[in-house]
Amino acid sequence: PVLAGPLTVQPADPAIGPGPSARPSADAIRTVVAQSRPVRPKRQLASRLRHDGLKFCLMVGDSVVVLLSFGLVLLLLTKRDRPYELVDIAKPFALAAIAVWALRFQCLWVSRYNAVRAIEISRLTRAIAIAGAGALLADRFLKLYIHVEEVVAACTVAWFSLVAWRSVYRAWLAAQRRDGRFGQRVIIVGTDRRAVELTELFATHPEAGMHVVGLVGSQTEAEAAGLGALWLGSYHDADEVLGRTPSEGLIVCSTDVNPALLNALIREERPRRRHVYLDPGLTGIDFRRLQALPIAHQPLLYVDGPSLARIQVTYKRIFDVAVSALVALLAAPVLGLIALGMKLGGGGPILFKQRRVGLNGVEFNMFKFRSMVVDAEVRLASLTSENERTGPLFKLEVDPRVTRIGRFLRATSLDELPQLFNVLRGDMSLVGPRPALPSEVAEFPVELQARHQVRPGITGLWQVEARDNPSFEAYRRLDLFYVENYSLWLDLVILLGTIDQMVLRPLLKRRRPADADADAVDVSVSHSAVA
Repeated sequence: PVLAGPLTVQPADPAIGPGPSARPSADAIRTVVAQSRPVRPKRQLASRLRHDGLKFCLMVGDSVVVLLSFGLVLLLLTKRDRPYELVDIAKPFALAAIAVWALRFQCLWVSRYNAVRAIEISRLTRAIAIAGAGALLADRFLKLYIHVEEVVAACTVAWFSLVAWRSVYRAWLAAQRRDGRFGQRVIIVGTDRRAVELTELFATHPEAGMHVVGLVGSQTEAEAAGLGALWLGSYHDADEVLGRTPSEGLIVCSTDVNPALLNALIREERPRRRHVYLDPGLTGIDFRRLQALPIAHQPLLYVDGPSLARIQVTYKRIFDVAVSALVALLAAPVLGLIALGMKLGGGGPILFKQRRVGLNGVEFNMFKFRSMVVDAEVRLASLTSENERTGPLFKLEVDPRVTRIGRFLRATSLDELPQLFNVLRGDMSLVGPRPALPSEVAEFPVELQARHQVRPGITGLWQVEARDNPSFEAYRRLDLFYVENYSLWLDLVILLGTIDQMVLRPLLKRRRPADADADAVDVSVSHSAVA
C-alpha cells in the first residue's frame, strides 16, 4: 500500500545513519521487543485501511487549502466592475483543480517523496510553479480573465498555506506515531552491526513510524546483541519466514546480505506488496549528495564531496547578517517588552552572558535573556543527580531555577533573540550546531570536536529534530551530520523547521526512550549550568 505522511522526521533517515554503537541500550531493546507482538492477518487489512485513510486525509486537506487560497486571493484582487458571472465562480475551482493535479503529478501523496521535509518542500515548490504556469495557459485558451499578478499572488498564498497545513499534519502524525499509532511494521534482513544500529535508531525515534517486528539472519549475532526475541529465522528460511510474518516493509542491510539473496528477496516481495528498503551502510551522508549512477547496468551510488564552495560560505555570511539585522529591527518592540517584563517581574540582570566555544574552538560571550534565577549556577550542584540527559549535557524538563517569565521565554524560544547580536558580531550563525560550554567540550568524544569547523548557530538540526530527545547520541549524530553536509538549502529547511518547532512544539513534545548505554558514549555528566 502507498502510505501517506512521513515515514521519518528529517533527518532521522538512513542517509544520516545511526551512531557507532553496535549494541542497543536496554531501553531500546525493551521498546523494540514490545513492538514485536505477533499480528493477526486480519490486522493487515485494518493497517492498510488506516494508511489509506491518512492518504485520503492529506489529499482532502491539500485540496481544501488550495481552493481556499485561490478563492480568497481572487476575491480580494478581482476588480468588481461588473456583476458576478459563472466564470467568476468557476475560476477558483478551475485553478484549484490544476493545482491538485500538479500536486499529484509531483507525487506529494506518496510516502517516499514526502517522508523527508526537504524533498517535500522541493516538490511542493515545483507543483505550485506548474500550477501557476497551467493557470496562465488555461486563461489563454479558456478566457478565464486571470491576470498574471493574481496568479502570482494566489500561488504564493497557496505555497505558504500548504507548507503550514502540512507542518500541522506532520506534527500530528509524529505525535500519533510516538503513541504507537499509524506505524509501519518492518522486518530487517540482516543481523550484523548495521542491522542492530538500525534497530536501535527506530526504537529511539518512534516518530519515524518504523516498528521492527523481527530480524532475519544469524541467530547467534541477534542473541549476542540482546535481540534474540526478535529473531525470526535464518537466511536459508528467509522466504518462508517473510511469507508468514505480517509486515508492511522490508529493510535489507546490504552489508550483511549477498547479492543473490538480495535479488531473490526483491523478486519475491513484489506480489506481497511490501515496501522494500535497501540500506547501503552509509552514515553521515546527506541524501542530496547521493546519485544513482548505473554503469554497465550495475546500479552504483555516486557520492558528491562534502566541501562547501567558498562563494557559498560568503553567501551564508551575507544571509546571516541581512536576516539578523532585519529580524532584530522588526523584533525591537518585542525585545523592549521582554526587558520591561523582566524588570517588573523581579529585577536582576536582563541579559545572561556565558562563555561558549565557537568557530575553530575560540571562546566567546553568548547572550540570552535571563530565564533563571540569579544564583542558578550555585543551585546546580544540588540538581545534577536529577539530570534527564545522557552524556555531558544537563537538562531538566521542570527546572526549579527557571523563573515564571523564563518558562514563557523558553517555551517560545524568545530567550534566544539576543543571539542575533552574536550573529552580527560574527561569533555565531543563524544555523549551526548549538554552542557548547567549555566544560562540555572537554568531555566530548574526539570526533565531536569537528563541530567547531563551522560557526555555532542560534538554531540547528538537533534543535529541530531531537530537542526533546534525552539521548546524547542524537546530539552527536545530528551535529556531525550538519558539519559534514551543511548548505544554504539545508539552512533554509532548518529555519523553516525552527518555525514549526516554535509554533507546534506542544504537539511534538513527548518523552522518548533514553539511550542509557554507557558503551555508546563514554562520558560523564558535566557540572555546568545551561541558563
